[in-house]
Amino acid sequence: MKPQSEVDIVPAAAAKRDKNSHLGTAKKVKFDEYYTQWADVEREMNAYLEYNPDVFRGKVILLPCDDPEWSNFAKFFALHFMDFGIKTLISTSYAPNSNPDKIGYQPTLFETESPAFDATKTRANGKKFTLEWKDINGDGIINIDDLQWEYLEGDGDFRSSEVTALRDEAHFVITNPPFSLFRQFMTWVIGGGRKFSVVGNNNAITYNELFPHIMANELWKGATGNTTDMVFAVPKGTVVNEKDRLKAEKMGYPSDDERDYTRQGNSCWFTNIDHGRRHEPLQLMTEADNIKFSKHKEIRGVGYENYDNFDAIEVPYVDAIPSDYGGMMGVPITYLDKHNPDQFTILGSSEGDYPATKKYSKKERVVDGVRKKSNSGTLSGVVRVDSFGPGNHFDVGYPVRGVYKRLFIRRKGGA
Repeated sequence: MKPQSEVDIVPAAAAKRDKNSHLGTAKKVKFDEYYTQWADVEREMNAYLEYNPDVFRGKVILLPCDDPEWSNFAKFFALHFMDFGIKTLISTSYAPNSNPDKIGYQPTLFETESPAFDATKTRANGKKFTLEWKDINGDGIINIDDLQWEYLEGDGDFRSSEVTALRDEAHFVITNPPFSLFRQFMTWVIGGGRKFSVVGNNNAITYNELFPHIMANELWKGATGNTTDMVFAVPKGTVVNEKDRLKAEKMGYPSDDERDYTRQGNSCWFTNIDHGRRHEPLQLMTEADNIKFSKHKEIRGVGYENYDNFDAIEVPYVDAIPSDYGGMMGVPITYLDKHNPDQFTILGSSEGDYPATKKYSKKERVVDGVRKKSNSGTLSGVVRVDSFGPGNHFDVGYPVRGVYKRLFIRRKGGA
């Protein structure tokens, strides 16, 4: 991923905050510079190829925000250009002048030794790299050495008409977009009506830009990275949690002269490219067997709680979903990692996109049995309980316990 970030403009009247504003901008830029590792790209793309070996054959692939000099996306697809039968590979990069983190930018020899090099455009303009079925160097293989490049008219922002036109020409859009612009990028890529595979954050599941498409079975989680750590390269000087740095090092990514590395446990892929994992049925027990044999104490010998404000049962663990229950169930958002559209239908979530059966005129927040002055807190999904025990509760005239974000699902063929 090549950095692409908006710049905060600090007015003169706020000069005393200038230092903090610049620090905030730099921090945001560096958060945008998360470079996906080859192994993660390879695993996800292979999942699509295992399901359909010809998925990329004869197709145009666009990699926005991806400079081949840094991007493993560009390197991966260039290496496999002939194997996959790709028609055209297009990669775009962002102009250094539009990125405040690139103050010390220096063009590479690859660019400066080219007849097309322009000392002004190298900083002000983005670049477009194209790989076609042309063996430029005559070595009998079409790969990254046959890339042709040119300056874009603009700075390479994916929202520009120039890059949007490239999107409209492509069959696939694949990348790790800028973190700070993820919502805008998803709106842009979904709006293009193209197939895509995009690195994101699990918390984005309930975003308005994504969730309606998830419910409509137009968007789903990728095949890999859902329950495992993903490692990202970051620019030198980026503040990295020491535990994450050590975890990345343990996974085989020690810091080097050019990059530091961090691991992210909540990263994932969002895609509309089909893969086999989403068609694997969950192996589940019946409601009766869960109550009798479940390994979870909340279920075994107890059964399932009912929501007070939704016509659904609360299922706190994915492996505790009862296979024969025909009504609506509230399940953890991690369920989406294993969602099979042939087995269950996603009806909505507890975050406001499914109508509640009850609204409370007043509430008082009670945490660990202690009443709080602030009554703020979610009432997105609650279950009625006998008393105010440990955890986040509310007094709505009687005790209810708050439940974390839930997806509402129903078994196919259910009531």
